[in-house]
Amino acid sequence: MESVVRVAVTVTFLRMDRPPGDQAPALPLGYQIVRATNPSVAFYRYLYNTVGADYVWWLRRTLSDRELADLLAEREVSIHTLYQGGEPAGFFELDGRNWSDMNLSYFGLMPRVVGSGIGYRFLRQAIDAAWASGAKGVTVNTCTADHPRALPTYIRSGFRPVRQARELWSVPTRLGLRIPAHVRA
Repeated sequence: MESVVRVAVTVTFLRMDRPPGDQAPALPLGYQIVRATNPSVAFYRYLYNTVGADYVWWLRRTLSDRELADLLAEREVSIHTLYQGGEPAGFFELDGRNWSDMNLSYFGLMPRVVGSGIGYRFLRQAIDAAWASGAKGVTVNTCTADHPRALPTYIRSGFRPVRQARELWSVPTRLGLRIPAHVRA
């Protein structure tokens, strides 16, 4: 049996039924967002593992390279990378499979830019990209393992909470993740 760490989180599910009424603020000079046309598994793992290291992002780490490559090849899944000065500064993943809504599956910043003030602007760009896909709604979820400003930033951007659920995760210790004390079960 695989060794695991038990993690207890409260997940908040959010929804947006119409695009924000105001225009998204522009990104600061030196920042740009690039949609990956055919992201490699290695590049995706770099983004996911680096952005999610402090927030117990673990599910995609358990996928095999083949499973992850298949996901990245899906036409309805897109990966968008925020660059600053030529280096990745964050990313978001949109998933339009199996529903008329667009799900903002993953959104986050590289540790070096957390706290820089770019998060809200980047999120608004992600929201615009989701609506530009022709979605009937946009969904996202966050949990108590995420950055403490995640939920307020989603709400400020126009999402509204629709429900909360308490989840107990069994995170494999082989992943080597740092598990913050406040989420250890």
